[in-house]
Order: sequence, then structure tokens, then C-alpha cells
Amino acid sequence: MAASHAPGAGDSAAETAARAGGSGGSGASGGVPRAAARLPDYADRVLTAVEQIPPGRVATYGDIAALLRSGGPRQVGTVMARYGGAVPWWRVVRADGALLPGHEREALEHYRTEGTPLRPGGTPRIDLRRARWTGPEHADTG
Repeated sequence: MAASHAPGAGDSAAETAARAGGSGGSGASGGVPRAAARLPDYADRVLTAVEQIPPGRVATYGDIAALLRSGGPRQVGTVMARYGGAVPWWRVVRADGALLPGHEREALEHYRTEGTPLRPGGTPRIDLRRARWTGPEHADTG
């Protein structure tokens, strides 16, 4: 795949660094743009699938694995933690709709901006019944 997962040309170093950790990753490997390092094939496929999720919609880690017909939720989570900072990481959620621990505030800002359906009441959670994206009709993810 092409280097489409690299941060946008207008991003500052601070914005890029913030997004690198935005997916739950830590350390130097979080959010590595494709141009900087060759990604494993599975990681490339996961990031390509994540980029296809429309604004205002979400997919679970398991949904991405099912779409790819490979791996499982933990493998997708590992890819997102290591490389997901340059893609819309907030659109990949846990199966219970809970916001990514440690990144709730940033994710919530994205959800509100994009109009992602949230469940009413107390602690913010994604309304998966309304927000879930099940993939493009003809996914070309691998």
C-alpha cells in the first residue's frame, strides 16, 4: 500500500506526536508513519481498513479483524497501539462502546465533531447500535 497513513502535510511536529500516542501506544514506536518504516503486512491492512471508516461511525477491534478475515481483536489492538496514531484511531472502539482509557477527552471531542452517536446518561459510551460500521460493500483490504 502507499504511504497514505502518514500524517497530513500541514501537521506540526506536536500534532503528529500527539496523534502517535492517541491510539494508546507509547514509546517511539507509537504512530510510526509508513514513510518512516516498513510496516508489517497485517498492520498495513488494519490501517487501511481503519481509514475506510466514515466520520461519525465506528468499528470494534473484532469488526476490523472480521473484515480482514485475519487475526483477532487483540492483534488489531496491538497494531493500533503501535502504528495507529496517523489514522482515525478514535473510530476503532471496544465491543462495549467504552472510550479508549487515557484518551477519553480527545476521543470525545472527535465523536462530538463528527456526530458519532453516544449513549445517553452518565459515562460517555458509543451507541454501537447506531454508530457501528460493518465495512464497505466490497472491501479491498488485502
